[in-house]
Amino acid sequence: MNKVAVIDYGMGNLHSVAKAVEHVGSELGQETDVVVTPDPALIAAADRVIFPGVGAIRDCMAEINRLNVGEMVADAMKSKPVLAICVGMQALMQHSEENGGVDCLGFMLGKVKYFGDGLMEDGQRLKVPHMGWNQVRQTQDHPLWQGVPDNSRFYFVHSYYVQAEDKTRETGVTHYGVDFSATLASDNIFATQFHPEKSQAVGLALLRNFLQWDGSR
Repeated sequence: MNKVAVIDYGMGNLHSVAKAVEHVGSELGQETDVVVTPDPALIAAADRVIFPGVGAIRDCMAEINRLNVGEMVADAMKSKPVLAICVGMQALMQHSEENGGVDCLGFMLGKVKYFGDGLMEDGQRLKVPHMGWNQVRQTQDHPLWQGVPDNSRFYFVHSYYVQAEDKTRETGVTHYGVDFSATLASDNIFATQFHPEKSQAVGLALLRNFLQWDGSR
């Protein structure tokens, strides 16, 4: 039995993530138990943990702090594979410019910055939020990239982007007016700015890899 806990701190519809993980578990022919929960005991008992997030970082961090989610993620990172998605990835950083400036968990070095209202590319204004499909250039090998072609297109929805300070943690880069960290990895945590559960075949491939990943590089 592969037990996967999706941390629920009240921000966003997490069931699409759970359904996608159940689907790839079934494809692998393994028994996969996916639970969407805020319960520290269930999260501690899981083999793998997903740390998602949707919405404004101020509201997300308020709930993360209220429910001690940071402690749950830190504990999980010591012993099991962890996948952070979208605002979950941003929450791992030190600080976000959103909502006038919000301190994050500080598990990774770097900041979350605003694309800006005047974002330009080749003389044309780019829409913010960055919403839709965009390429991810893989900058380092990682087990979660197995079977995922370089420069594959994933689905993004965000107005703020991660600027990693430690480039050795950067495993994927995307360009939208500026280059930004699309994926980060540190020990047994992998973080994505895009939504793998909304990214069709390549997103499912990444989730399939996550279910088989032992947390090592």
